[in-house]
Formats: sequence, C-alpha cells, structure tokens
Amino acid sequence: MFTIADIVSFVKPIAYFTPFPQKWISAFIFDSRRVITEKRVLFFAIKSEKNDGHNYIKELIKRGVRNFIITESIQQFQEYKQCNFIQVADPIAAMQQIAKRHREKFDIPVIGITGSNGKTIVKEWLSFLLYDDFHIVKNPNSYNSQLGVPISVSQMSPAHQLAIFEAGISQPNEMKKLAEIIQPTIGIITNIGTAHSQFFKNNKQKLREKLKLFGKCSKLIYCSDYKEIDNELAKPSYQQLEKISWGYAPSACYTITHFEKKEYYTNIALNEQFLEIPFTDNASIENAIHVIVTLHTLGYSFTNINKKIALLTAMNMRMELKQATNHSILIDDTYSLDINSLKIAIDFLNSQKHYHKKSIILSDFRQTAPLTEKNYKEISQLLVQNKIHRLIAVGKEFKRYKHCFTPFADSFSTFFYDSTEDLLEDISKFAFNNEAILIKGARSFRFEQISQYIQSKTHQTVLNVNLSSIIHNLNYYRSLLRPSVKIVAMVKSFSYGLGNAELINELQYHNIDYLAVAYGDEGVKLRQQLIKTPIIVLGAEAHSFELLIRYQLEPAIFNFHYLSQLETTLQNYPEITDFKVHIKLDTGMHRLGFDENDISKICERLNKHPQIKIASIFSHLAAAEDPTEDCFTKEQIRQFDEMSSRLISHFEYPILRHILNSAGISRFPEAQFDMVRLGIGLYGFSFVPSVQPHLLHSVTLKTIITQIKTIKKGETVSYNRTYTAPKEMRIGVIPIGYADGLFRELSNGVGKVIINGQPAPIIGKICMDMCMIDLSKIKNVHIGDEVIVYGEENRIDTIAANIKRTPYELLTAISRRVPRIYIME
Repeated sequence: MFTIADIVSFVKPIAYFTPFPQKWISAFIFDSRRVITEKRVLFFAIKSEKNDGHNYIKELIKRGVRNFIITESIQQFQEYKQCNFIQVADPIAAMQQIAKRHREKFDIPVIGITGSNGKTIVKEWLSFLLYDDFHIVKNPNSYNSQLGVPISVSQMSPAHQLAIFEAGISQPNEMKKLAEIIQPTIGIITNIGTAHSQFFKNNKQKLREKLKLFGKCSKLIYCSDYKEIDNELAKPSYQQLEKISWGYAPSACYTITHFEKKEYYTNIALNEQFLEIPFTDNASIENAIHVIVTLHTLGYSFTNINKKIALLTAMNMRMELKQATNHSILIDDTYSLDINSLKIAIDFLNSQKHYHKKSIILSDFRQTAPLTEKNYKEISQLLVQNKIHRLIAVGKEFKRYKHCFTPFADSFSTFFYDSTEDLLEDISKFAFNNEAILIKGARSFRFEQISQYIQSKTHQTVLNVNLSSIIHNLNYYRSLLRPSVKIVAMVKSFSYGLGNAELINELQYHNIDYLAVAYGDEGVKLRQQLIKTPIIVLGAEAHSFELLIRYQLEPAIFNFHYLSQLETTLQNYPEITDFKVHIKLDTGMHRLGFDENDISKICERLNKHPQIKIASIFSHLAAAEDPTEDCFTKEQIRQFDEMSSRLISHFEYPILRHILNSAGISRFPEAQFDMVRLGIGLYGFSFVPSVQPHLLHSVTLKTIITQIKTIKKGETVSYNRTYTAPKEMRIGVIPIGYADGLFRELSNGVGKVIINGQPAPIIGKICMDMCMIDLSKIKNVHIGDEVIVYGEENRIDTIAANIKRTPYELLTAISRRVPRIYIME
C-alpha cells in the first residue's frame, strides 16, 4: 500500500514521530482484538463515547504492532522508540484519505453497489459468476460502512483485475466520503425502500444521498420500475451518467417482455432474449436481473449469461454458528474464501473463548491469480498466531504447498486431501470433541457436505439468532446513555430463550459491563463456559451461596433472612474481604426488596460485616413503558433516589445505582444513575413505539414442510375435529408443536406461518410435535420448503399481542430441543 513516509505526506498530521519512515503498511486495524497478524499493520486509535483505542496501544506494542494513528499528544508515546506515531485530528478521516489515495493507484473496472436491500447478494453473486474470469477484490462480508469501505478498498493490489464494492449509509452526508474512496466506474442501485430510514426526512432524501456514490461513474444500472429512482435520474444533474435501466416499461434499456414463474425457476425475456433464473421469490429474481444486466454490460453474451446464472443458488451470506457433534461448535462460513474473509472468520473463531481446541477446514483459494508460496506461508503464520491446533486442507494447491506448514508441526497438526470426496471418506477419523471448528471453502468445493456431516443431527425446526442485530441493538441503547453509564445485559432464562455462551461471548466481546441471571445455576453454567464478565444473580437463594462464592457470582440481597445466611456462609471463608452483593430496594413493585424502613438496619448489619461489599443498589420499575403510569414511575424513581442516597451515605467506597429497564432507558433518561438493565430491547423488541424502528429483528423460528396432502370438503383436521374443510383444499404438515413452544392459542386460524412470502393459516389444533397449515392460496409449494414461524414478516411481538401474551413469553417458551443457530453478518 504505502510507506509511513507516504502516509505522513498526505494525511496532514498535527505531529508525528516516525523513526522508521520506510516501514511498509498493507492493512488497517481499529479494533485491538482483531489484530490477526502484526506485520505491516497500521492501528487507528479511535475514541468513542464508551471506549478509547489509545488505551490498547501498550498491549498492541507488546504483541508486535509498530505503527499507530493517534489523536492524543505525540509526547505521550515517544518512549516507544521502536514505533511510528502519527497524530491527526480525526483517525477515521485519515483512514478514508489513505484508502482514497490507494484507490487512485489502480485503473481497473470498479463496480459500486448501493440500495436499501440486496447489496451483499448482488456483490457476492457477481463475484461468484466472474470468479473464473477475473482476479476480484471485494468487501469481506458486509464491510460497507464508513470504516468497512476503506478497509475493503485498502486490500486492492496490482494482481486484481476487477473490484466490487458495496456501500451502505445510515444518515445524510455519509455517501460522499464513500464515493471518494470507491470511485466506481460502473454503478448498481438495487432498489429504494424503508431500511435505515430513521435519520432521513423521507425516501427522496435517502435516494439522493445514495446516488452520490455514482457522481463520477460512467454507467449506472437500475430498475426503472422503481419510479422514485427513475424520476430522480431523469433530472439534469445526472446527465453525465449512461443510465442502463431494466423493467417492464418499453422505454427501459432492457425490457421484460416475458415473465413466468414455474415450480422451481422463473422464465424471463429481456428484449426478447430468454433466460432461466433458478429462483421463484421476487427478491432473488430482482437481484438476479441486476446481475444479468451487469454481465451483459461487461460484454458477456446472453447465451453465456444463461449458463452462468444456472450456477446460482440461494447463497448464505453470513457466518452461522451451529451445534456440532460431541459438544463442539461449528462456524459454517462455506459461501466464499479469500484471505481477508479468512482473517475475519478466524477473528470470530477466537471469540469462542469457552473452547480451548480450534480446528480449521479450508479449501484451495479459487482465484484467477493463484496464491503464491508467500501467501501460504502467511496462512501458516496466521494459524500459529491464533493458536489453531489442527488444519484440514482440501485441494491440490494446498497439497502442492504443504511444505509451507511443515516448520510449524509442533504448533498444529495438518491433513491434506485432494478433494472434498476424499475428506468425506476419511472424516470420521478426526473424532471432533469439545472444540470450535471453522469450515471455510470456495463454493466449487461444496463444503456444505462436510458441514452437514459435522453438525449435530437434529430435527429441522431451528431458531436463528442474529448476533449482529443484537450488537446493533446494544449499540443503539448505548447511544442513549451518558458515556459513564454502564449496562447490565439481562441473560436470565437462557438469554430469554436465545442461548447462553454463544450469544454471551459476543456481548462480552463488545465490552458489556455486567450480566444478570435469575438463579445461581445459570451463573455457574456461564462460568463453566469461561464467561469472565461480572454476573449478578437476581434471585439468589440461600442454599446456593457456597456455589456463588466458589464461582465468583454476585447475589442480589433483598431480605434480612438471606443476608443472615450469607453472613454465616462467609464465616467459612475468612480470606474473602470484599464479597460483592447487590442490594434490592422495593419502591412499589412489591415483589422482592427491602422497604424504606429497613435502610438503617441494612447499614448497621453491613458495617458489622466488612467482608460484604455493596457493588450496586437497585430497584425494579413496574410500568416504565406505560405513559398512563408515568406519575407512579416517577414516584418510584424519587423513592429510589432518596433510599439509595441514604444507604450510600453510610459507606466510604463507590456504589453503583440502577433502576431503568429497556423501556425506562428511552423514556426516563434523567434516571440513568450509574447503570441500566437492558433486557427485551437487546433482542429487538420494545414497548416504546418511537424506539422500535431503531431496533433490528434478531430472532427467526423456522421449519420445513414435511408432508402435503389434499383433503375433501367436509373432512376435519387434527384433534377433536375443530377444523372442517370448507372446500377441497391442500394442507401441509410442519414439524413444530406445543412441545417446541408454539402456543396452542394459535390453533384454528388464529396463527399463521409464512411460506415464500405468503401467509398460511394454522388449521386445527396444534399438536405436541407438529401442526397443519392451509396451503390453498400458495402456489409452487413443495415438501422441504422453508416455513417461517416467527420472523420479520411474522413478528413475534405482533403474534404475542394477538393472543394476549408478551414477546417474553413466546421467546422463553421455545424448547431447548429446538437447535439455536447463531448468525454473524
């Protein structure tokens, strides 16, 4: 990329200390946890309200990082004589400037993609179909933000022949910066919709912001059926663009003259050129046509395009974390493979702290420009640095360069196979056991066969938990808090039914301050899974105090009986001088907690037992989400402030205070105190209407159709014959019932599921392990088709309201026999 001297010359530093100006930089890092390799790395010390990258510089220097962009005074770091430091006003702007300069070194076609939906799929499909013809650089995963784009563009090298970058924005004035970095020669705007609209006045403002990506483009591909896009592009300000439109209108450059959905595919004609798209859902068809028009614009014939399009499948664009055999986990990232995405996947593998053993299964890197011996040595170094204990490699290129891994035989074991079939014949010998397994391969190797072998064999009803969405929600609530305010993540009841260590590892990775569980056994399980974050046990019982002490769990104390039991238990541990507890006060919920007249006695008791230290004082709001109860809520807050202040005044050490729950965080910002408790909001649900649009849905419960049958008019369905067919009709059977957590109140048409984007009512009574659905109005449905029980189109909060339940109840009811699959985008 550049030398340190080059970077100094164009970032306009405030000051710099660069004893090694000729050091070469080839990678950007802004998260100290994501330093996969120390060589040629430039670390950007970014300050946020909650964190400061400068705090990690000393640790990074110990790990071998030598180059830093900082905002604090250069004088603080001149003791590190072996390092380069460049002080700037804005490290993100500096990163963007360096990436822009790097982009200017290349004169290759660059496809820039934006839009409300479909960006990543169009990018990945284009990359997949052009893989054999070009050496391609692209965003890893969904790296399309103000930080993700410069990191992606920084990976361009002289070997690359084509770049494909997506750009995402969430507020005005962001796209201009990304356009200057990407500098696309060909543009694609996929569509315009409601996603990420909260900071825009309307869709028109958002569209104009997105179109800034194409200010210096030569060609722009778009669907003219989106009238907002078509009308905007007709304005004189876009005159310089060659506009390549497609749609039903005769004025489109590529007019759809034929459109017919079949059972498994869709026939279309563009300008009378017939094509077969291997999908029937509207979103995939739209994405595929964007790809078809782009390929034709690049010079491919329709005959060739038809052959290529036939190779497309419904690609999974996300890493999935699944349960595997023998208490292992599988990180399934089989949709693409390049060195950059491998580093990202290894970083996610490293976040699974509760597994000491780590295995990686890799295929050859299928690129136009093959990897060199230097690249394979870099991979071997990656494995050593990240303490991988086993590499299983598939492909002739890996076999050819296996000598690059021989010097590290003491660090990890290696196994090489010519083909996926060869590995499958031999895979049983590995006996994976209590380890984390990353599987990552080029699509042509069909590693999904290996994934299916390794993962636990379970029934096909699964709960997908989107970890990226949960972290988005965490950060949204963080944005509402003062910088000093801490967050307790409520992870009781198996994290509201969503899972334990896999989810909590991600919260821990993102610096959650506290965790809270209901009972001691939940906390013990987390400690056994190597969760280090402080844990409050809200419903701690006296018989579990020994266990809490042993596992460093912090009990909530809410009555004098339990306080006495704790005092007695601690007499057996004279070495403990500061056992932390959390004092609960009752301010009107009248469930657990000390009353106001108990305050003096609490102080007296605790001052007599210096082994016990108060970590926090808290109370519970009864109706924070309900505006009609605001007077009561404000009175609770007043009481809590008064009672907790009295209690704190008797102790000389700092004590945290917290009363706000998810709804309270947004509705009563004046009562943040020192900490807040984030529960249902973390998982994407809010009872506050103004908050819900800012949260991302994190839960999808899905299954498949196991049988389809036709029943005659007058025939009945399920137990007690509560549903009678009004006419001859097709029905489906799906393997989910009340034992899986599907409430029986959803029987007989109250509930519905979603198939191919269309609703299918539940008919008859829900059985223990399955239920029946009405398929009469759904075309092209087959055994094995996916069925969405809860999801974005069938929201769990809406379903709960329909049966007078809450999202809490529906989430926590989902049975443990339903496998959890964790998704990282």
